[in-house]
Amino acid sequence: MSKCDFTRVCWGSAVIRSLSYFLSGSLVGLCALQGQGATLSVDSKTIPGLTAKSSIATHTIRLSGPIEEGDADKLRVILARLKTTTPPTLDKPLATIELSSAGGDVYEGLKIGYLLREYSVASVVRAKDLCLSACALAFLGGTASRSGPTFVPSRSIEIGGQVGFHNFSLNTSSDQIPAAKGGREGLVVGFGMARGGASALVRYASTMGIDMSFVARLLGRSTEQWEYIDSAQTFMTLQVCPIGLERPRASPAAIAANICNNVTAGFSPASPLQARQFTPREGKRHMLEQVQQNIETFSMKGPLVAQLKAVLATRDDQLIDAVYNDLRSAGIPLPESLGAFFMVTGYLAGAYSLECHVSFSRDNPDRFDVVLEGPDGPVKPFQSPPPACPGLFLYDKDDMLNPRR
Repeated sequence: MSKCDFTRVCWGSAVIRSLSYFLSGSLVGLCALQGQGATLSVDSKTIPGLTAKSSIATHTIRLSGPIEEGDADKLRVILARLKTTTPPTLDKPLATIELSSAGGDVYEGLKIGYLLREYSVASVVRAKDLCLSACALAFLGGTASRSGPTFVPSRSIEIGGQVGFHNFSLNTSSDQIPAAKGGREGLVVGFGMARGGASALVRYASTMGIDMSFVARLLGRSTEQWEYIDSAQTFMTLQVCPIGLERPRASPAAIAANICNNVTAGFSPASPLQARQFTPREGKRHMLEQVQQNIETFSMKGPLVAQLKAVLATRDDQLIDAVYNDLRSAGIPLPESLGAFFMVTGYLAGAYSLECHVSFSRDNPDRFDVVLEGPDGPVKPFQSPPPACPGLFLYDKDDMLNPRR
């Protein structure tokens, strides 16, 4: 391999063309020969439908190798053709792109990410693949669909696949860097370049719905420090779904505490010892008692008050079920009965306290329902799980879901 001349950006860098400067990553040995670029291939399959006109086409694009100038343009040609020949399917991505790259030109990586958003292309990293730096940024563009101004992200990693990020650095070897007459002027030039690169990254992350705390953490590190999508927290923060993840091997009380800790972001986490279990019958009765207490707190009157007192005084389970379901249908915040009920306590923020009421399925990790109760009545959960993989909330945020290999 010949030496990379850095006329474009190499691995782990960020570029703003309008500023006419070039940044490069610290591991320049992974730069590819100019002109080679990434390899793009397409695998299309048609699934028969009920009629000849209702067949469903699926497309898998694979991008592998170093990302270089022109790769985004090549991908755009492919996506434009697929969009023209593929009937749109509601709430489904146009295609899925498999990413396997050690990085390359970060400006091109951002362009690829924007293309995935524009054409609604889901991104995935397979179990044996690596997706680093510029590739990792492109991965964040994965999108399932668009509904009006709202985009639904679709980013997935098979357990074993590695997606890693790091900060950019200035490529001092590039002849595109403006000449500086002295140290002070050099500092000004370098600061301007770094500010432009950071601005591009922040703007991209904002477009992709990425938590700005993740970007701030990335920009505050040296180029040698890497952050991988490995813990439950990083999967949730970046709205990435794991593929092939086993259900957590934890007690029901620990799972209840994990769910409640995740929805009460900002409060001190509770332990499994603070989770009290109820049978479905006991749970429904307990929640109806909570509703009654709220009614009494606000001195409400009417037939509902008398009816609720009469129901709670009876031991008729069918009547309890009927009233519980009617109140849920009327919009009263009561968790759906999916199995055992838990009440998790101990959530404090100053003088403010919360109780968390949760019911979850033992068979389907993606099925659970949560209601928070504050001093003034029900409170909406502060954080929601990724729509495509709500089961992530069954884990503690520090659980290592995808260890580095």
